[in-house]
Amino acid sequence: MDNHTTMEHEKNRVALVSVLAAVFLTVTKIIVGVMTGSLGILSEALHSGLDLIAAVITYISVRISDKPADKQHQYGHGKVENISALMETILLLIACCWIVYEAVHRLVTGNTEIEVSVWAYIVVVTSIIVDISRSRALARVAKKYNSQALEADALHFSTDIWSSTVVLLGLVCAQFGFYFADPVAALIVAFIVVLVSCRLGKKALDVLLDRAPEGTVQQVESVLAEFPEIRKYHSLQIRTAGADTFVKVNIHLDPNLCLHKVHEICDRIEKSIASCVPRCETFLHAEPQETGHIQTEREEDFSATDIHG
Repeated sequence: MDNHTTMEHEKNRVALVSVLAAVFLTVTKIIVGVMTGSLGILSEALHSGLDLIAAVITYISVRISDKPADKQHQYGHGKVENISALMETILLLIACCWIVYEAVHRLVTGNTEIEVSVWAYIVVVTSIIVDISRSRALARVAKKYNSQALEADALHFSTDIWSSTVVLLGLVCAQFGFYFADPVAALIVAFIVVLVSCRLGKKALDVLLDRAPEGTVQQVESVLAEFPEIRKYHSLQIRTAGADTFVKVNIHLDPNLCLHKVHEICDRIEKSIASCVPRCETFLHAEPQETGHIQTEREEDFSATDIHG
């Protein structure tokens, strides 16, 4: 089994298990939430329901995103993962609107009394255990293969850990007669979800708008500075699509170098960049560094950099 097949298998497996976990959590929370009338648990059920939708989207997206490039998609299908992450963000924000509305309504009308049972505690504690397991598994594979879709799914499950903990505290308070704690817990859940949603949405939009990934520009510049053959470089552009990173840069070399030597230098640069930027494809354009070279307007726009004196 080659590396690409292994990667596909591992990503698909962790995404599929997350779908099954989300199904289990959603069903159990709905049942116990209806039995107890707890808005905190019902809000968690809605949250888990959206997590289920997000997990299904993630499963589909990771299956599509690893397809090789073709004539119609020459940079691959990686941005399917970023679109998936953005869709998950929108789903979470929609859930927050309902949670906030219902919580405020209960606080205003005073209809906050709920029935606390042992099943409520069981489902919330079970949820926390499952969420910890899934978030760790997803985060590990997401980091290993630089998958934004799996990272978004991991954040969904890690958010559930905090929100379930808040709901658990609300149930404890309700056990002692402080029923208002349940809708307050639901509001806190909504606040946590909004924060995570904004983080997910910004990251997805950054990729879809081809923003240079944070830290990658500095990494590539450090690599270029290690090659004394490069007199100057300019027009450094970096973009990502799913797990793949694309680097494009113009480098200036000694005009007396033969074509074979220029090719050898470019190969070494590409390998060096690939060693520090995972799943990176580099496009180098080599130019002769003539004496008295006049900087063009385009070079100024992309900060032409003289190195090695």
